[in-house]
Amino acid sequence: MRPYEIVVVLPSEEDQFQKGKEAVAADLAQFKAADTKEEDMGDRILAYPIRKKERGHYILYRTNLDPQSVIPLERAFKLNTSVLKYLLVKVEA
Repeated sequence: MRPYEIVVVLPSEEDQFQKGKEAVAADLAQFKAADTKEEDMGDRILAYPIRKKERGHYILYRTNLDPQSVIPLERAFKLNTSVLKYLLVKVEA
């Protein structure tokens, strides 16, 4: 298990935000993310429109993942229509 940080941009509308947040939590649970800490970074104006959305709600996750789970987790985020953008990086010790 290695430490990773994941930033996810979800739609800012409340119902779509909750649906997206639940989907991301389910994806993390599916790929056995351990010690997951969630930090809500709030609703912000996007630098450029993504899927015709001008605003996005940012969430930062700090978690431990098996390195073999990273690519399937990224694939799950790409297929999730509630996730506008994501960034997954390994934390250097």
